[in-house]
Amino acid sequence: MNPALFRPLAALMLGGLTLSSALAQEAAQTAPGAPAPAASLKDPSKLNEKAPESFKVKFTTTKGDFVIQVGRAYSPNGADRFYNLVKNGYFTDIAFFRVIPGFMAQFGIHGDPAVSAAWRPASINDDPVRASNVRGAITFAKTGAPNSRGTQFFINLADNPRLDATGFSPFGKVVEGMDVVDKLNGEYGEGAPSGNGPEQGRVQSEGNAYLKKDFPRMDYIKSATVLK
Repeated sequence: MNPALFRPLAALMLGGLTLSSALAQEAAQTAPGAPAPAASLKDPSKLNEKAPESFKVKFTTTKGDFVIQVGRAYSPNGADRFYNLVKNGYFTDIAFFRVIPGFMAQFGIHGDPAVSAAWRPASINDDPVRASNVRGAITFAKTGAPNSRGTQFFINLADNPRLDATGFSPFGKVVEGMDVVDKLNGEYGEGAPSGNGPEQGRVQSEGNAYLKKDFPRMDYIKSATVLK
């Protein structure tokens, strides 16, 4: 991966990005018409293949396509998790449930609550921050606790170097279609209770049935594919 994709880290002492710690019920119905997830997605322990040192992933979304290039050396544990999720079809009908214009677009809670429940405890170890959260960089969302990265990600919509000092470790960057990412619907903004967006606890427990009913104009990932 070309090192020029990320510029050197900036040591800024500002706040970071955190996720709601709310846990919710684990049984709910998937949105009508949603494809059934592969059985492998309900057993995270089996999805532990080492990723290639460099690879690209094409995302097809409701706004169009974009491509992310991943460099494993930047964040090995993160790249491995991302690769396994993509390869095994995790990113099918997945919502961009938290889009904040000028900041970031977040995704990764599965539309099937049973799959979400399986992955919730399957966190990975932290990686050192070796690249900066520049515009287009993709990074795991996490709580303030150590080793709390799971299946949630965000794409930086602007340069956000303040996140570097708080442990947000980018592992790739949008190299095609950043204009598509910029078009993702940000009308719902921050999640409840601080904003008008969805409650993450309900997204976990009710999945796409909740999102598609209460946030009908939200954008989604249709599919993600590792490019040959």
